[in-house]
Amino acid sequence: MMGPAHSLSGAAAWLGVGAAAAATGHTMPWPVLVGGAAICAGAALAPDLDHKAATISRAFGPISKAACGVIDGLSHAVYRATRKPGDPSRNGGHRTLTHTWVWAVLIGAGTSFLAAYGGRWAVLAVLFVHMVLAIEGLLWRQARVSSDVLVWLLGAAGAWILSDILDRDGRHWLFTEPGQGHLWLGLPVVLGALVHCVGDALTVSGCPILWPIPIGRKRWYPLGPPKVMRFRAGDWVEVKVLMPAFMVLGGLGCAGALGFLG
Repeated sequence: MMGPAHSLSGAAAWLGVGAAAAATGHTMPWPVLVGGAAICAGAALAPDLDHKAATISRAFGPISKAACGVIDGLSHAVYRATRKPGDPSRNGGHRTLTHTWVWAVLIGAGTSFLAAYGGRWAVLAVLFVHMVLAIEGLLWRQARVSSDVLVWLLGAAGAWILSDILDRDGRHWLFTEPGQGHLWLGLPVVLGALVHCVGDALTVSGCPILWPIPIGRKRWYPLGPPKVMRFRAGDWVEVKVLMPAFMVLGGLGCAGALGFLG
């Protein structure tokens, strides 16, 4: 899937979680709903940091380009070290390590730890990175014709404003014990990464979400629906069917989270 569809699916997924949370008595304050949707929309682009042409690999200039090289190399090394006889040889690490549930859980846990124990600047960093990615994903065409600096400024301003609001109303959503402030910030990161993997699984190449669980002669089994139901990234199914569906589902999730459907 392409960046806009990934980001839309991430935002819609978090809004759906908001509706489910409201139904079970854990209603999200509106800053958590909005902030989580933005983080999840950004995190839904993050697994493609293993591909040099991906939005995230270009989003932060030389820093993200360098990170892409490291992640691609790491992913390729893990692939070579863990593949089974049925797994084909590869020249790079795209759609391997960062496209698994293991990576999603690890990156989400790291984000939670950083947000809960790293102080205000750590929270700002988490928000800034994901706000920039959300802008790049959700406003893909507009972001492409603007300067990177403008996108960074919008992300920084949004992160600064949102961090203050979350500190007052949302710091202890779901996790209420002392020292657990902002611990929930890892949840939309995990969800965004998993939603990205599910989206890629719908395409012709599939996605090895279940690694390292072996399936047959493969450890990197490209999970997905029957091939007749798959599509190519950017195809009409993605643009004309899935993206409108994500918008509708996101709207319904938002309405449910805010109590308008009860």
